[in-house]
Amino acid sequence: MPHISFSELVTWNECPHKHKLKYVEKVHKFFGNEFTAFGTSIHNVCEDVLLDETVDMKKVFLESMDKEANSLKRKGVSVDEKFWSELKEQGIKLTDYILPAVKNYFGSYEVISTEEKILEPSLVDDDYDFKGFIDLVVKTDDGKYHIIDWKSCSWGWDLKKKTDPMVTYQLTLYKYYFALKHDIDPKMIETHFALLKRTAKENNVEIFRVTSGPRKTKNVLTLLEKAIYNIKAETRFKNRLSCNNGKCEFHNTEYCTR
Repeated sequence: MPHISFSELVTWNECPHKHKLKYVEKVHKFFGNEFTAFGTSIHNVCEDVLLDETVDMKKVFLESMDKEANSLKRKGVSVDEKFWSELKEQGIKLTDYILPAVKNYFGSYEVISTEEKILEPSLVDDDYDFKGFIDLVVKTDDGKYHIIDWKSCSWGWDLKKKTDPMVTYQLTLYKYYFALKHDIDPKMIETHFALLKRTAKENNVEIFRVTSGPRKTKNVLTLLEKAIYNIKAETRFKNRLSCNNGKCEFHNTEYCTR
């Protein structure tokens, strides 16, 4: 059965034409960079250390960075060696803050899962499932489940980004489908982002709660239903408002000319 992920939903919401290129025609113009390599590597550390606190986090990070470097080179992506060395230093330093931040924020907890796969009926369309991977789920002494998504960044997020629906909807969907998968009362599930800050001078791992109540859930499910409907209808117009933000890999290429 076809499925849709949160990242696919974001792409469609940004530009249906971009969605067609990436998810229908399978055109790829972006193959990663130093930032994605760092993000993958520090995520690997988080996953491993929550499952085994004795793991050598620095070793995991450096080995993952080496693997990512080789992957980028195979794809023809050049790496700035000086910046790469800086990222390694920042990552090694950051590993020391991960476990203390989680323990300080949640107190006593039980790790339920890491990188848990979600593949559930979307319930907004009989022909589509929702697919995602939840970075971390812990359960605290009060019986509540906590969904955490790791986000690597430079110095942190401002209030605008922390409250942006197209950022926070990710956790809302994860909560909805996690509850569906495990038959858990949504009131017993809370959602959080954990910012892994490369260059911050303090609060290097910032965990904060994101509200994901009934109204927000209704809003994102409405958006999801709209996206699936238009994807199935092959409605693929170009959103010109998103062309000039400098972030679209297809802008001013043979795939998307003005």
